[in-house]
Amino acid sequence: MITPRLGHINFLNVLPLTYSFHHDNFADGLKISNGVPAVVNNDLINHRLDAAEVSSIVYARNSEKLFLLPDVCVRSDSEVQSIILVSRKPIYDINEDKIILTAKSATSHCLLKIILRNGYDARPNYYVRHISPENPVPADATASLLIGDDALWLYHNRKKYDYFYYDLGREWKKMTGVGMVYATWVVNRDFVKQHHEETKMLYDRIYRGIQNGYAKKDEIIKSVLDDKPFTYDQVSVYLERIRWNLTDEYLEGLKLFYSMAHDMNLIDHRPEIEVADVYY
Repeated sequence: MITPRLGHINFLNVLPLTYSFHHDNFADGLKISNGVPAVVNNDLINHRLDAAEVSSIVYARNSEKLFLLPDVCVRSDSEVQSIILVSRKPIYDINEDKIILTAKSATSHCLLKIILRNGYDARPNYYVRHISPENPVPADATASLLIGDDALWLYHNRKKYDYFYYDLGREWKKMTGVGMVYATWVVNRDFVKQHHEETKMLYDRIYRGIQNGYAKKDEIIKSVLDDKPFTYDQVSVYLERIRWNLTDEYLEGLKLFYSMAHDMNLIDHRPEIEVADVYY
């Protein structure tokens, strides 16, 4: 057997899996590469990885090369806390303003553009560059989009009288009535065809790793408190906002996201969602 190369995003939203990789031998037989979403996305598409957790929009843009892995994703029903638009003005007053986008994620860019266009009839000018949560909106911009642990820190450390804060999970639910799938686990089609047993093993490690970690919620939270700028309660609540099971309902929500992205020319086609068969 070959060793599957798996891309892993070490954000708190996958803490149960990270814990299982580091503490409970779920990484055995895998070569794991850590990175932010944009780096992992690029490495997967350029065949430096066989499988990865990727931004949802990455699958849409590369569906002819990838299969989804079943039953696993990063999603929320409404508020997510870790994808935040911070603005100098109310969201309904934004129009042709300058908005800075974090360089770390592709799905969040599309999600914000869809929400502002369809929810608020806004057409901002977008620029991608590094953003610091301590100074979230540069002087030359109206608003910024932050994701991941940076956004979660900002969520809990708001400068209430300087900015307005908008959780994009809540904004998406308000606009569409459905939850949002932010990330999926995908595998290269060629890898599945050539290495079916390794694909099954890879999927098993991810699926059971998430379950194993979440069953030890108290332990996994305590394992990161020395390294993360959050309290026990903040991490605990966050892990209740996030869910990891990709149900049929959320697959329909993902299709809606792809349809709206296509209508805005953010992707060039509406992908047929195809799931790797890991059961036979």
